[in-house]
Amino acid sequence: MAARRRRFAPDFDPVFGDRPLAAALHDIVIGRWQTARDLLYETGDDWPLRTHRLRLLAHTAAETSAAESWRAAEPDSADAAVLGAATQVVRVLHSAVAACGHSTGPGGCAADRTVLDRAVLTCLKAADARPADPMPWVSLLTLARLYEDGVSPRELWRWQDELRRRDPYSMEGHVQLLRYYSARWHGTHGTMYDFARDAAGAAPLGSPLPVLVQIARVEEYRYISDMARGRPVRGFDQHWKHELAEVEVRRTWHRWILGRPPGPPAPYEVGDLNCLTHAACHAGLKEQARSLFALLGRQASRVPWSYTGDPAEQFTRFRKAVGAAGPLG
Repeated sequence: MAARRRRFAPDFDPVFGDRPLAAALHDIVIGRWQTARDLLYETGDDWPLRTHRLRLLAHTAAETSAAESWRAAEPDSADAAVLGAATQVVRVLHSAVAACGHSTGPGGCAADRTVLDRAVLTCLKAADARPADPMPWVSLLTLARLYEDGVSPRELWRWQDELRRRDPYSMEGHVQLLRYYSARWHGTHGTMYDFARDAAGAAPLGSPLPVLVQIARVEEYRYISDMARGRPVRGFDQHWKHELAEVEVRRTWHRWILGRPPGPPAPYEVGDLNCLTHAACHAGLKEQARSLFALLGRQASRVPWSYTGDPAEQFTRFRKAVGAAGPLG
């Protein structure tokens, strides 16, 4: 009797297959920082991978004292300073969101200015400790939107310029700026889209930055859905399907996917690939969606699928609908 074929199920791995990172996160949960230290040393100056790993390490470290323990044990460690600053930023962000609840209005969730200023100083010290590292500047751009009235255009530009000097096409840094310019925080839908399209247009072939336009579309969808509070919004059913949305998915496909080196996605690409796949599916672009599902295999991220329904159900249903279905992908 032939072996029974297992049904397809998406894999919502929080580290997107990055097993060394998974080991470091496990150790941070139990208070051990040495694995994270070794991981960051081995990562070196691979900025996209380093930024991805630091971001996830910081989110886990924010719930423990591991970052402080590392800093105390090795006060001269630049990596400890960078992780400590990123961890402090995550705590400030979580505290601000918890204090204001589910805020949807302009300005988002502001944090206490004294707390923010202290976190800014920590990030600047981390930048001094490791001058080539873009991560402290990514952390500063995250903090920027938590100020009640934002930061001055001059200061925002300086932080943005410092990031670009180190990693001109930093995906995470651009995402933080996009959120700053969004209607939920200190801008408008138009400002956000202008920023995303400008960054996408300036990016080299093969850069993931063009997907910022699809991320902006997700941000707009979330904002309008939150403001409607369950009420129907006229014309909103076409948010993903109108001509411009389709054109922009195709443009991202050509500039990023057809320009990137062949091979499986890096861990830091998986979330953005899911965003483009989601947009292609909802726009009805079967050819692009089929190829993207083939590239992803079972690697799924809950965002943005969770904003439009059950993530696993949508990922599986759309995958089958575009003809990318197989037993295990």
